[in-house]
Amino acid sequence: MQRRTRQPFLRHKPQNEHRINGEITAREVRVVGENVEPAVYPIDKALKMAQEQEVDLVEISPTATPPVCRLIDYKKFLYEKKKKEKEQKAKSKQSEVKEIRFTPNTDDHDFDFKAKHAEKFLQDGNKVKCYVQFKGRAIMFQERGELLLLKFAERMSEYGTLESMPKMEGRRMLAMFSPKKKNK
Repeated sequence: MQRRTRQPFLRHKPQNEHRINGEITAREVRVVGENVEPAVYPIDKALKMAQEQEVDLVEISPTATPPVCRLIDYKKFLYEKKKKEKEQKAKSKQSEVKEIRFTPNTDDHDFDFKAKHAEKFLQDGNKVKCYVQFKGRAIMFQERGELLLLKFAERMSEYGTLESMPKMEGRRMLAMFSPKKKNK
């Protein structure tokens, strides 16, 4: 009977996003950074410069000819990069869809009240889905619902655009509005 020997469990070192120090394979690199004259240096001289300044030589742009490297503390660089990405994510706002509901017999005051809310939603960058709900025999007044949505679209024209003409879906007549782009 042949005995199997177990292979030792090899852990792969997590690969860095950028090549640093000895991982850089190019013969010559363009070196940039603080306290450095931006120029093309042989790799051994660039590594020596990094060692003297007690920082890492990080390949920033590997596709350039010659590759661009920066003399920086790599851990600090990753920390700042992560921090910037987190800030960008916090600044980006997900658009929501807000709903406004009418009935075919919605009064003018209620219409104005709901229109003001929709204007605020559109100014905040959210989409607005407005619909007329037909209950019971009110389904006979579909043209009233369509006129109400078209009147609403006319009122919203300053703040948003109507994505499609009002259409029936079951017992509802729907219209979607998207916010207008702000000119800065």
